[in-house]
Amino acid sequence: MDRRFLIGGAAAAVAVVAGGGYWYAQQGAETPASAAETGAAGEVDTSSVVEMTLGADDAPVTLVEYASFTCPHCADFHERVFGKLKAEYIDTGKVKFVYRDVYFDRYGLWAAMLARCAGPDKFFGLASMYYEQQNTWLRGANSEAQIADNLRKINRVAGMDDATMEACLNDVETAKTLTAWYQKNATADDVTGTPTLIIDGEKHSNMNWTDLKKILDAKLAG
Repeated sequence: MDRRFLIGGAAAAVAVVAGGGYWYAQQGAETPASAAETGAAGEVDTSSVVEMTLGADDAPVTLVEYASFTCPHCADFHERVFGKLKAEYIDTGKVKFVYRDVYFDRYGLWAAMLARCAGPDKFFGLASMYYEQQNTWLRGANSEAQIADNLRKINRVAGMDDATMEACLNDVETAKTLTAWYQKNATADDVTGTPTLIIDGEKHSNMNWTDLKKILDAKLAG
C-alpha cells in the first residue's frame, strides 16, 4: 500500500499547467485530517464533483476504491484484480463500483482533471491507460513538461483535442475543488494509503483477487 501522503505528500499543491509553464497554489503538506482541522477542505463547495461509477445503482454491494494514478500499487491492483472484479461482479450487477481520486502529487491531479474532462463515458478507459502506461508517462519522463505532454498523448487517443485539454489543465477552480473533495472524502473514510477499498462501509487495504472475492461472496451471501 502506498502511504506517501502520510509523510507530507497529501495533495499539498493544486498545480495546473498554464501558458506553457506551471501555476502552483501551495496549500502546505497536510494530511486529510489536518485539512479538516484547519477547514481547508470545508471552505470549497465540492457539490459539482461527479462520482465516477460502474455497475448497477441498485447492486447489493457497493465497493469504493481510493486510488491515485501515480501510485504503483494501484496500477498493480488494476492490472491483477480490477479486470476480474469488473467481469464477475460489476458487469453482472452484483457490485456497484465507485472510483475516488487521491492526489499524492500534481501529476495525479493533472491526470484526473484530463480524464474527468473527457467525461464519464471515457473516464475508466483513460484510467486503464494511465495505469497500464504508468511507467512510461510518469516514471519514463525527465521533466514535468514531459509528464504533461505524455498525458496529452494518452488523452488524444481517447479523442480529446488540444484546446479542450489546455482548458482543462488551466482550470484552477476545478483543481481546487477536486483537491478539497479528495481531502474531505479521505478524512471521512480514514484513508491512510492507496489503494484503499471501502466495501459496504468497511475499510480494507490492498488485497489480491482471492481475498477480495471471499469478502464479496460473503457480503452477497449475506
